[in-house]
Amino acid sequence: MDIQLEKKKGLKPKHYGYIALGVLLLFVGWKLLFATTMSTFRTEKERLSISGVTAGKFDDYITINGNVAPIATIYMDAYEGGRVSEKLIEEGSMVQKGDIILKLENMNLYEQILASESNLALKQNDLRSTKLTFDSRQVEGKKSLANAEYDLERLKRNYEQNKALYEDELISKETYLLSKADYELAQKQFEIVKLQTEQDDQMRETSLKGLDTDLSRMHKTLSMVYERLDHLNVRAPADGQLGFLDAEIGQNIAQGQRIGQINVLTDFKIEADIDEHYIDRVKRDLSAILERNGNEYGLRLRKVYPEVRNGRFRVDLVFTGEKPETIRAGQSYNIRLQLGESNDALLLPKGGFFQSTGGQWVFVVSPNGEEAIKRNVRLGKQNSRYYEVLEGLQPGEQVITSNYDSFGEAERIVLK
Repeated sequence: MDIQLEKKKGLKPKHYGYIALGVLLLFVGWKLLFATTMSTFRTEKERLSISGVTAGKFDDYITINGNVAPIATIYMDAYEGGRVSEKLIEEGSMVQKGDIILKLENMNLYEQILASESNLALKQNDLRSTKLTFDSRQVEGKKSLANAEYDLERLKRNYEQNKALYEDELISKETYLLSKADYELAQKQFEIVKLQTEQDDQMRETSLKGLDTDLSRMHKTLSMVYERLDHLNVRAPADGQLGFLDAEIGQNIAQGQRIGQINVLTDFKIEADIDEHYIDRVKRDLSAILERNGNEYGLRLRKVYPEVRNGRFRVDLVFTGEKPETIRAGQSYNIRLQLGESNDALLLPKGGFFQSTGGQWVFVVSPNGEEAIKRNVRLGKQNSRYYEVLEGLQPGEQVITSNYDSFGEAERIVLK
């Protein structure tokens, strides 16, 4: 007889394969149902900077770094060229306006002065000779005019007498006509001498005026040459400190060459460079604050330079009141430049993400802190600490504020 065998209870080897296949199908189904199509990047949370969005006062200012400089710098250029014969003041010394710093010598200029003086002497002699000639002609002209006038009066009386005698038939007609002809000739001669005398006077006045003008011009030219001679003494153009002096004894200095500068130390200004991002908002007369040893000092933006270099532009600021007692040229200060009024706003702390996104989108961390999703936002103004949030975020939300360059094209960040 056959013996009936009892079936063994429990899992058989083939059942393990079914179970594994079922688990695999369940996992695939879960992925299909719950997985996202977003590109994902995984990183450790500790390697990121995460900041919260808060509501508060947005102070519209930027922090800039500036260097103290003299309120004015006056450059010294050589009015005249020459060889340095004396150096009377050294760099760094305090000077007063008019102090002689250098003495130059220029032989060509000395020769020009001698030539100008010689020409002036010749011109003065010519003027004197011309005046003497005109004076002599004037005397002769007046003498001739007086004789002509005398002859005219004498012949006029003779003519009038002969006319009366001729009418009374006491003299011949020929005698009368002769006296009349003499009188008319004397009239013409008188008019000629008178006209010549007037012309001589006009010529004298015009010629002497021209000579006086030439002489005055030569005096002025000589005076200018003497001024050029004085310019061989290089003087301080203002009170201040001799900043640098590029000249040594025996050195030849060309006309117009820059040889030094005077730093005017009656006051100070602060020179600063600002990122070109703010160029449309930085205007003259903006106010600023300099903090030093717990004290605040007011500043005013005096000048904005239009040129942009290496992504930055330069401004000058001046103190509106007191200044630090120990201020010195060359010192560096952090300055808070106020761009506008404070206002209520949503605030997002500054971070490296802005360089990656331009402020157009950010990664917002989920409430459970396990992931961050890309979200479009709109940011407004910024100061040294915060960006002003205009759209896309709510108070209390957490945002990754560190640099995004390593995330690539990811739209979702898984935080480990």
